[in-house]
Amino acid sequence: MPASSSSPTAPVSGQLAGLAEGTCGDPSGLLAMLAKVTDPRHRRGIRHRLVVILALAVCAVLAGARSFTAIAEWAADADEETLARLGVSGPVPSGSTFRRTLQHLDADAFDAPRPGARR
Repeated sequence: MPASSSSPTAPVSGQLAGLAEGTCGDPSGLLAMLAKVTDPRHRRGIRHRLVVILALAVCAVLAGARSFTAIAEWAADADEETLARLGVSGPVPSGSTFRRTLQHLDADAFDAPRPGARR
């Protein structure tokens, strides 16, 4: 039996890829869609906007990232123009920030039908 990954993103990655469908090449459309996601975090201690974390995660997953560490590495390696277009205005989130934030999202909310979405 193969060992399980310490930071599996399979359930999240499918949902993130589905969110990005139809918005490729238009980061403003992606950011507008992701801005509608309810932030599950407490206000105290937030350093990164949820939309930025989600946008970085979506792009990293679409680029092949399959773990929270890989998402963080993709974000850290992204060029300044990409980061700016995705709304990053400071340091990129750490791997633990991606893990904690993405694990607390309501996955059922991502599965809910969106107006105008193709199925």
